[in-house]
Amino acid sequence: MRYRAMFIAGFAVGFVVGARAGRERYDQIVTYTKKVAGHPAVQKTTQTVTVKTTEYAKTAMSKAPDFAKTATGKIPSLLHGKGGSAADDVTADGHLVYPADDNQAGVNGTRYNAE
Repeated sequence: MRYRAMFIAGFAVGFVVGARAGRERYDQIVTYTKKVAGHPAVQKTTQTVTVKTTEYAKTAMSKAPDFAKTATGKIPSLLHGKGGSAADDVTADGHLVYPADDNQAGVNGTRYNAE
């Protein structure tokens, strides 16, 4: 139903913008659009969508801090494997270690930890 409504709205806008039917046709479309927008079923649907969207936004806002705290704790392990650090990429003499140079080289430049 949503796609049908979007198609009809797009068609109407396209016709108004692209048509050369004159002012009379434009006025007819505007009048029809106002009637549809003022229909009780359309008003009820619009109100329901607005309320649901507001509820979802409030729920997302209330969960965002907890999600951010959880994600912050996971970032180091995601970036460097299980408990690794950036120092693991440098040898004792200061040279960079490239994953392809290692016997444990993985796919897409990631190393596997042998634990």
